[in-house]
Amino acid sequence: MKIAIGADHAGFELKEKVKQHLMKRGMNVNDLGTVSTESVDYPDFAQKVAHEVSSRKADYGVLVCGSGIGMAITANKVPGIRAANVSSEVEAQLSREHNDANIVAIGARIVKETLAIDIVERFLNTAFAHGRHDQRVAKIAKIEKEECGAK
Repeated sequence: MKIAIGADHAGFELKEKVKQHLMKRGMNVNDLGTVSTESVDYPDFAQKVAHEVSSRKADYGVLVCGSGIGMAITANKVPGIRAANVSSEVEAQLSREHNDANIVAIGARIVKETLAIDIVERFLNTAFAHGRHDQRVAKIAKIEKEECGAK
């Protein structure tokens, strides 16, 4: 499984811990930055990860910033991305089962290391449920196409 991962300065340390965990599990992890706790702008890294996922160079994305909110908002601007800002394992599972989310965003100021790793594990190990959810995800894609094409 290929994972694109990125963070801003607030999420750097947690990103590094999640990255190490994923690599120990034998996953192919593409770290798109940042590389320190020096102040940077989260949209730069969210966009990079989102493009890796939307182009299918990565199967899933993991984003970490202070709250997870800015990363999710930015990633969701890229066509084909369904990024979920998650702070619990249940949210991670439901974002995959019901929404076919392809990026998980985590807030380093909200979620501790152990829970962050559990969230990422649940996210990556949960399959999309299909069924009634197919129609809903298709509607999201239709709205995305209509709104992006209207500009």
